[in-house]
Order: sequence, then C-alpha cells, then structure tokens
Amino acid sequence: MMDFDYVIVGGGSAGCVLAARLSEDPAVRVCLVEAGAQDDSVLVKVPLGAAVILPSKIRNWAFQTVPQPGLGGRRGYQPRGRTIGGSSSINAMIYMRGHPSDYDEWAALGATGWAWKDVLPYFLRSENNERGASDLHGAGGPLNVAEVRSPNPFAKLFVEAARHAGLPANEDFNGPQQEGVGFYQVTQKNGERWNAARAYLHPAAGRPNLAVLTDSTALRVVFDGKRAAGVEIERGGVRETLRAAREVLLCAGAFQSPQLLMCSGIGPAEHLRENGIPVVCDAPEAGANLQDHLDYIACRRVDSTELLGVSAGGGVKLVREILRWRRERRGMLTSNGAESGGFVKSAPGLDRPDLQLHFVIGMVDNHARTMHLGHGLSLHVCVLRPKSRGSVRLSGGDMREPPAIDPQFLSAPEDLAGMVRGFRLARRILEAPQFAPFGPRHLYADEERAGTDAEIEQAIRARADTIYHPVGTCRMGSDARSVLDPQLRVRGVEALRVVDCSVMPTLIGGNTNAPAIMIAERAADMIRA
Repeated sequence: MMDFDYVIVGGGSAGCVLAARLSEDPAVRVCLVEAGAQDDSVLVKVPLGAAVILPSKIRNWAFQTVPQPGLGGRRGYQPRGRTIGGSSSINAMIYMRGHPSDYDEWAALGATGWAWKDVLPYFLRSENNERGASDLHGAGGPLNVAEVRSPNPFAKLFVEAARHAGLPANEDFNGPQQEGVGFYQVTQKNGERWNAARAYLHPAAGRPNLAVLTDSTALRVVFDGKRAAGVEIERGGVRETLRAAREVLLCAGAFQSPQLLMCSGIGPAEHLRENGIPVVCDAPEAGANLQDHLDYIACRRVDSTELLGVSAGGGVKLVREILRWRRERRGMLTSNGAESGGFVKSAPGLDRPDLQLHFVIGMVDNHARTMHLGHGLSLHVCVLRPKSRGSVRLSGGDMREPPAIDPQFLSAPEDLAGMVRGFRLARRILEAPQFAPFGPRHLYADEERAGTDAEIEQAIRARADTIYHPVGTCRMGSDARSVLDPQLRVRGVEALRVVDCSVMPTLIGGNTNAPAIMIAERAADMIRA
C-alpha cells in the first residue's frame, strides 16, 4: 500500500500519538515513517538503560552542534532518539508539563488557542496518573505516570539537603504550585519505561489501516504545485514515494522537521539556493528561533555503591540488580537516574521559578561519555527560559546528512548570569550537612576553587551543555513571518503541518516530553476537524 490519507514523518512521541489517534477512524489510511528501528531493545525497556544509550549511537542520532563561542569553542552533544518512540525511548522519563504561564505566553505571542486553559484538557486526556484523577491530573489515558518505584537513598538526601538550604517541599510539580523540591513522577509502568510507542502505537499496531515503516529515511516532501502530495523515502537502498491524499505531517523534532522543510524547498530562499534546492516557499524563519536548556552539572565523588559508578563492588551489585529487575521489576534498574529535583526562584520577586534542578545518582560527566573510576553523584541546574536564540541550517541538501545545529548558547548575557546563580545554589545544596557524612569530593579542581563570578563563568563555559530540550525551530504564530499558523499548518503551502516541539514559540519551564505528546493530541483534533 503506497497510497494513504496521511503520511506522518517521524515515529517519535508526537508521531506515535498522531498515528494512533488518526487511525482510530477505520476509513482513514495512515502511514508512519521512522528512520530508526523498532523500540524492542532491552535497553529501551529497562529504565536505567538510558545511561547506556545516551552516550552511544544505540537508537540515538547522537548529533553535534557547530562550535559554540559561548562554550569556549566546544561542540555540544545532542542525543535524540532514533527509534520508534523517538526521544521518549531514551530520555529520563520525567513527567513535566512546565508552568501554566508558559502557555498563556504562547497565546499572547499569537499562538491562538494554546493558552493553559486550552492545553490542560489534552494533558489530562493523555495521562494515566497512578495517583488517580483530579482537576490537574488525568486517569485512564494512554501515558502511564508513576512514582519512582525503588527510590535511591541519595535522592532522598538531596531533598533533605535542599530543604535545609531553604527551599520548600513539593510533592507534585504538576500540581497547584511548581516551586519546590521533591521526587519527579516518571513515565513508567510496573518498573519498565512507558514510552510514547507503548502508550499509543503498540495498541494500534494491529489496525489494517495503519502502516508503520521502520529503517526508512524521509528525503523530501513531494509537492503538486503548492500542495504537499506525499513523501519521498529511502528504505533498503530503494527510493519510494508515499502519496498522501489529505495531509503530510512532520513529526521529526526540533532539528529534523526544519531540516526536512528546507530539503523540500521551504526555508530561507538564499540558503536553499546555496544548497542547490529549488525554492517552493521562501520561509525566512524556518530553522530559526532554536531554544534549549543549557545545563551545568556539579559532580561529586562519593564512596558508596548505592550510587552508580565503576568499581568491583559496584559490578557485583549491578549483577544482583539485573537479576532483581528480571525477577521483580524493582531495584536500581528501575531508576530514571534523575529521581529527584526541583524548581527554584533564584531571586526575590519572581512570579515563577527560573531554575530547574535534576539530582542524578551517578557522575554524569560530558553526557556520561567521560567515565571515571569510583562512584559519585551529580546535581544539574539549568535556566528555564533562556534568552539565547540559535538556528538549524543545512550542512548539505540531503536528509542523510546531519543538520547544522547552532544553539548559540550563552549569546544572551542574562543566561550566563542565571547560570552563575544556579551554580551557587547547587554548591550550597551539596555542602549541606546531609551530605557531609559521605565526604563528597569535587570531580574538578577549578570548580572547587571557583569563588568569584568570573571563575564560576569560566567553569560554566568549560563544561555546560544541553539537557536535551530543543524547541522552537518551526514557530507557530499569527504573524506572517511565523513558519506555522496556530493550526500548525505550514504557511505558503497546503496540506502540510508540523507537529512536535519545534512548533513552540518559546521554551516551556520544564522537561519537554509531556508537552510534545500534548501538542500531538491537540493536533489530532485539529486534523480530524
């Protein structure tokens, strides 16, 4: 079957939702195209398997940024899921919506119909929170939301230390108040990762009107005049065209959705011509407006096999924990790594938190690509609403080449000032008496010596990098320069939408997987209407 009503490009979080929702109508033919493989790896199913996937190319695009002047000329690392389920198959499974005012700001910026009152029903529709239904939580939805099943004692220590440092407690970051510290809820079920594929796509897999093509690379959108008529793909070394009678839906993420638009002739006209691509529609902002959460990680060595690390004792414990997970679906392997954390106002008078903390039960140095003997912990801090704006551009006119990713980290001075405040907060928490009996030791001497703002800034520029929340590169809005209208339709052409985190006008204050699913739930209603 090569003729469909809808062709969806990208089998990640949004793509899984759209494929499932649109194929609920048996009269509609749906095709989902994914460049990666199925999500059947045990490393996807085991929550702690992310620690192996993230630093590797297993189910992972493992992109790099262009050199970043704000980071001392370093190239940043950008892992993205290359498998069914997309980044929900490799992320830390944190269920977080952001702050309600984030969505009200979208509406104020021209994203009509995307205010908090508009999007909350779609968060509720998607959610099955094991705590039960409430005004702010759903029950019965496809996405299972649970407590961390076997809490690590050091994750509890972090919460106690942060309370000692003066931060309030919070048992539900998606509740009435976001501010405070506590344990994150996670997208897991019975001790296993509950990615968007298990939530949405797998239950729909037997439908005769749904085709799922894996190991298939979308090369370009095919146009009939200004109307999107299908998608040219390559699978098994053979090029094919999938025809779409109704719409083509791009769900390839904040990097590859704009890349696919540009490879298809929609983007800044001069940039397209430089790459030998005929211009279908001049869209100057396609690939612009890239925003991401820059993250600083304070690592400490701690001699305890309760924490992840490399040692003989740790190896013995890991074997026991593997057997325990296979037997009970409990223990250390059910950890999402970042079990606890919080949202903090770094200055008096702020109307909402401006910093987020993730406490991780291991030393995550350089995205866990730099390994150290022994055990330890790390405390991540990021500025929630960065002012820096970057871009995605083509490094060639072919989707098989990685895009040129330029977040322009720390190009806005306000971002660095916020990171310095976060650095000082992380230090204060890690120096609290709750950690003192374990003798935490700095991994890096320059971090330990840093006292002045200038010294802290130097440490941040030397080691900060993304915490994996890129958004904004196909901005929706009501102005003529926006790439999409508020219905997520690409301006200047017909029958083409983008549905993923690239549509966000601004970055939300939190992790981005639950919002990606919400966006797709809302888009499904728009498309069916």
